[in-house]
Amino acid sequence: MERLSSKAEVRGAVLAARREGQRVALVPTMGALHDGHLSLVRAASARADYVVVSIFVNPTQFGPGEDFEAYPRDLEHDLAVLAAEGADVVFTPSTSSMYAEDATVTVDPGPLGDVWEGAVRPTHFAGVCTVVSKLFSIVGADLAFFGEKDYQQLQIVKRMVRDLDVPVKVVGCPIVRECDGLAMSSRNAYLSDEERKAATVLYRALRTAETLALDGERDARTIAEAMRDTIESEPLATLDYADLVDPTTLEPLDTLATHGRAVIAVRLGATRLIDNMDIPRQEQQ
Repeated sequence: MERLSSKAEVRGAVLAARREGQRVALVPTMGALHDGHLSLVRAASARADYVVVSIFVNPTQFGPGEDFEAYPRDLEHDLAVLAAEGADVVFTPSTSSMYAEDATVTVDPGPLGDVWEGAVRPTHFAGVCTVVSKLFSIVGADLAFFGEKDYQQLQIVKRMVRDLDVPVKVVGCPIVRECDGLAMSSRNAYLSDEERKAATVLYRALRTAETLALDGERDARTIAEAMRDTIESEPLATLDYADLVDPTTLEPLDTLATHGRAVIAVRLGATRLIDNMDIPRQEQQ
């Protein structure tokens, strides 16, 4: 496994792989890797010959007062686990190499970037789209792997690729959860022991939505309200949002016709967690 820090080095390595007829995959990360990230690396390895993993804590997707400085970083650990997984290249650029000092051009995420996470973090998705588009340009991968845990991000990246004719296939991968249902996240490390126990309320709320739908409930407003009630039953949890939305447009549903996506964001102390789940409609017998 090679660790490369410059754009030119990565482009050269990928070009050499392509000359050998290899299919190239990219797994963009911000490091502090856990099994959720590693599941993306494994999925990439299964579908491509040459796997590039980027580790870059992107400052442009953090807003004022957010946790950019405190975001977990453990490069030594990350390199060790990626070597064990068989990644071919780890791209670890500096901020100065990724962004010119006078850089002003950004990528607008469009209307999908204004709702849910975008409403709470107004500059977040412009930062995400900008850095992801840069990584796509630098690596030139055939496939790019993203986790469904950041579901809104996944939909925005897919739309960006479609609308801007970026020649890469975006692959979404299932959420990886702890044994008690909590979605794996680098920010879980912020939680106190008490907050960690309380954090399972996100999964309980999602399962409440799933159970109602499978029991035949069609009213999306009823399902969403049940999710909110579940969150509000946990004293340590503060609800940002919980709703049942169209899986593609992310617009709130009134009726569950086929599938919906339950989306949720909760604060536990100073930590903000997000999660989501596919909610299928139970077909009537």
